[in-house]
Amino acid sequence: MTSANSQAVQFDEDQAPPVPLTEQQIVAIKAANPSLSPWLVVLVQAALGVVLAGFIWLVFDERAAVSAACGSLAVVLPGALFAKGITGRFARANVGAAVASFFLWEFVKILVTVAVMFAAYRWVVGLNWLAMLAGLIVTLKVYWLALAFKPKAGEVQKLTPNGKSN
Repeated sequence: MTSANSQAVQFDEDQAPPVPLTEQQIVAIKAANPSLSPWLVVLVQAALGVVLAGFIWLVFDERAAVSAACGSLAVVLPGALFAKGITGRFARANVGAAVASFFLWEFVKILVTVAVMFAAYRWVVGLNWLAMLAGLIVTLKVYWLALAFKPKAGEVQKLTPNGKSN
């Protein structure tokens, strides 16, 4: 064994085992780090898609507005399915189920996005690809807005092994 490996092993052996968090510490961490509901993101995406389609209808024509709405739908519908999947009972069962649920619903999201775009191509007469792309991109940008307007984290508390915080 090399000296670097023996030092790493010795370092690991000298560390104290991790102490589980108390209920009070868990509540403090959750209060200091509020999460943003995925349903709020989907709602804002849908609202922005409707506003964009209406704007495009006023400026251009009905075909362009329907195309933009299809682009927005290609983001909102999969996003809603994803939000339903990751907030469901199965995803909250344990950490492994949450990770598996995330990847499963992300895959479903991609499939539904492609399916909606293909359906628009097949069923919308005179589809305006540029308007559909605009609807898709503008609606996708809501994720960046969600990050920008995420609830601010509270004061970070230092947790000690005996369950007290500062």
